[in-house]
Amino acid sequence: MASPLKRLLIGRPLKSSEAGEQKLTKLKALALLSSDALSSIAYGTEQILIVLVAVSSAAMWYSIPIALFVLLLLFALCLSYRQIIYSYPHGGGAYVVSRENLGKNAGLIAGGSLLVDYMLTVAVSVSSGTDAIVSAIPSLYPFTVPIGVLLVIFVTIINLRGVTESASILAVPVYLFVFSIVILIFTGLFKIATGADATHETASIGSSVEGVTIFLLLRAFASGSASLTGIEAISNAVPLFKKPQAKNAARTLTIMASLLGFFFFGITLLAYFYGTVPELKSTVLSQITENVFGRNFVFYFIQAITAVILVLAANTGFSAFPMLAYNLAKDKYMPRMYLARGDRLGYSNGIMTLAVGSILLIILFKGKTELLVPLYSVGVFIPFTLSQSGMIMKWLRERPAGWKRKLSANLLGAFISFTVLVVLFLTRMESVWPVFIIMPVMIFVFHRTKNHYERLGPQLRIDDTVDLPEFKGNAVIVAVSDTTKVVEGALKYAKSIGDTVIAVHVSIDRNEGKEFVDRWNRIHPEVRIAHLYSTYRSISDPLIKFIDTAEQKARQDNYTLTVLIPQFIPRKGWQNLLHNQTSLLIRTKLLFKKNVVVATFPYHLKE
Repeated sequence: MASPLKRLLIGRPLKSSEAGEQKLTKLKALALLSSDALSSIAYGTEQILIVLVAVSSAAMWYSIPIALFVLLLLFALCLSYRQIIYSYPHGGGAYVVSRENLGKNAGLIAGGSLLVDYMLTVAVSVSSGTDAIVSAIPSLYPFTVPIGVLLVIFVTIINLRGVTESASILAVPVYLFVFSIVILIFTGLFKIATGADATHETASIGSSVEGVTIFLLLRAFASGSASLTGIEAISNAVPLFKKPQAKNAARTLTIMASLLGFFFFGITLLAYFYGTVPELKSTVLSQITENVFGRNFVFYFIQAITAVILVLAANTGFSAFPMLAYNLAKDKYMPRMYLARGDRLGYSNGIMTLAVGSILLIILFKGKTELLVPLYSVGVFIPFTLSQSGMIMKWLRERPAGWKRKLSANLLGAFISFTVLVVLFLTRMESVWPVFIIMPVMIFVFHRTKNHYERLGPQLRIDDTVDLPEFKGNAVIVAVSDTTKVVEGALKYAKSIGDTVIAVHVSIDRNEGKEFVDRWNRIHPEVRIAHLYSTYRSISDPLIKFIDTAEQKARQDNYTLTVLIPQFIPRKGWQNLLHNQTSLLIRTKLLFKKNVVVATFPYHLKE
């Protein structure tokens, strides 16, 4: 059942030799890796306005200069990440840059921040997509969390189908979204410029508004900078591009940054001219669309395609998280399972980990985008700051041709990124405090994982000093519950591998135990039976104690000790629920015994 369903959902397995076909052109890469950044226009301007209108709706004009500063940061980051792509074409982005130029711990902080941020990318994107759906159909508001969870599962299945196929699926909605937003911005600006629509701005640009402080403007700027999250994804995923990889990745980044800048500033201008104020059940983008086109087919089309692109924007996290986990696992800071490719040649363990983490975040934060965005911003501006600082150190150390120009871009990016980070910590501490718990825990886990792998190698490596003992024989203990066919088969197998065979039976009723021993001695007089009585009705505890005693004796006599557990296997998986799992518990406990070999004798039922 599971295998046909798996084939239906994710497709046939791909050969390892087909890996070269799973590379992206610039058009497909733009759809796959830019959807997060491009879709952020659905909430970037809104986050600025939420801060400003808390003072007064007249303060909305400040969104224009704030948007210009966000564009300046976007320009600096674009230049910087182009340099990172060419300098580190094997991917890894901020993690690799920070590790090689600022040290291991800086790299781990950047890597850990991005791992969490990609989970938040999925959670924020899906929550924003759900908001767009609810804006169009308000009756769905009570079902926000279940809708979000189902959408994460949907995007996960798309990504398990492989990079190329997921990019092909994404291409149509992404480019429809791009086309729709371009039409929306040009139509809105044309109507305003020609007077076809009356403007509703609350205050002209330059007006003095009481209560507006530098601190408030910095907070609005930091909130609006959430629009830049996702811009680093291309530098993390350079290996996914077709050759020449670095050149194609850099060009895709430039196209993405240009579109993002145009969209973000255009939506901010429209929000100002139409006097759009954030509402609980209607997004700023939804209100602008209604002002420009009315509540007609075009409105619902843009709402639908926005919801789709916001949900599919989670794909950026699904593309970048597995690659980052791969780089950390390659350096032994994460489990080796993240190095393995799945049936469709994607890093499916990373995809599944990301999906589970994102679902937990949606449930924990009740699908509220405004609660997720501050933590989301911190998660990306930490690696922004570290990667910029790492590139500064690289240019100062290497001083290649044109290094001063490159250094200037990174200095600007580092300064603005660090400023945003400080403002976020100062103004949104009530939302971002989990960072101070999550990051130390992640760094600790990274180092413990690395230490485990470093200690593991010498213990497994064969060298001239290894002196393995030569055993005189093998003693086999067979755990039996009754005289059945499965026990009969297990005894025959035990006799074939063991020099000494002992059967062990644990009973919780003395009379039944005596009857069992008498029956055993009649049927198997050649095999000694050890009968144990359990005062507290536990099967495993008396058996484990008996095995401990036998293990000591076997070690003294230089024998190996094998515990053989007979187990019948039902024909259908669900039938396992009808039987107790004592054997599973016993096997689990015995696996922690150093000098005991644990084996299972399976007997498959026919009906």
